[in-house]
Amino acid sequence: MNAFDRARQSAIAAAREARGTYRNGLVSPTAGIAPGMTQANLIALPRDWAYDFLLYAQRNPKACPILDVSDAGSPITLLAEGADLRTDIPMYRIWRDGTLAEEVSDATQAWAEHDDMVAFLIGCSFTFETPLQEAGIEVRHITEGCNVPMYRTNRACRPAGRLQGEMVVSMRPIPADRVAEASSISGRYPSVHGAPVHIGEPGRLGINDLSRPDFGDAVSIKPGEVPVFWACGVTPQAAVMASGVPFAITHSPGHMFITDVPDSTYHV
Repeated sequence: MNAFDRARQSAIAAAREARGTYRNGLVSPTAGIAPGMTQANLIALPRDWAYDFLLYAQRNPKACPILDVSDAGSPITLLAEGADLRTDIPMYRIWRDGTLAEEVSDATQAWAEHDDMVAFLIGCSFTFETPLQEAGIEVRHITEGCNVPMYRTNRACRPAGRLQGEMVVSMRPIPADRVAEASSISGRYPSVHGAPVHIGEPGRLGINDLSRPDFGDAVSIKPGEVPVFWACGVTPQAAVMASGVPFAITHSPGHMFITDVPDSTYHV
C-alpha cells in the first residue's frame, strides 16, 4: 500500500470512528472532524413528501445539492459502509407540522413512526473547509471551537409542489485579500454548495445582526475581514417550517453525517 492509499484508509477510519462515537451518544458539532472526508446534511421525509423535496432540491441545487437518496424505509446510504442514518449523526431534529418538536441524539424511535421514510443526504460546506485550511485560510468557527453561524435570508427558493421557503446561508469571515482565493477554492466543489452566494453587506441578504445567527454560534470578525456567505444545507429546514411539513427528521444544524467519501471526490 502506497502513502496515498494509507492516508485515505486512515481518513476513512477516522470517519468511521467519529460515527461510532456519535452512535454511542457523543453530541458535538462536526466541523473539523475527520479532515478530508465529505460531510452531509440530512432530511428524511415520508415517501408522500419525497417527490416534492426531490423536485425542490432539483430546482434549488445551490442550496440543496443531493449526494444520495435512500430507498423508502431504509436508513442505509452507499456513502458510508455499515452506517445507520438513524444513529450516526450527533444530534437530530424532529419536526411536526412545521414546528421543531424535539432534538435527540438517536432518531430510531421517531424514524419508526413511518415505515416509508426516504432520506436525502445533501452536500455540506464543511467538506471544503479542509482545502481552505490547507491553503492557509483560517476557518474561524473551527479555531474558536464552536458551531458555524447560519442565517435565514430574504432570498426565496424556487417553490416545488407543497414546498417553499428561503435560502439559509453559512458565514465565514475571510481576510479581504483572500476572498477571491476562498471563492475559487470552494467553487471547485459545486456538489457541496460551491462558491459563495454573497460577499459582504449582510443587509442585502436581510441579515441585520451577524452577532445573532438563526442557527449555530456567532464568531469573531477581525479588522480587515469580510463576511462571506455560502448556501447552506439547513435550507430544507427552512422549507419544513415555511411549508408546515407534517413530519420530518433532519440533522441539527452543524451536526453532520460524516461519510466515507474523500472530499477530493467532489473536486472539479
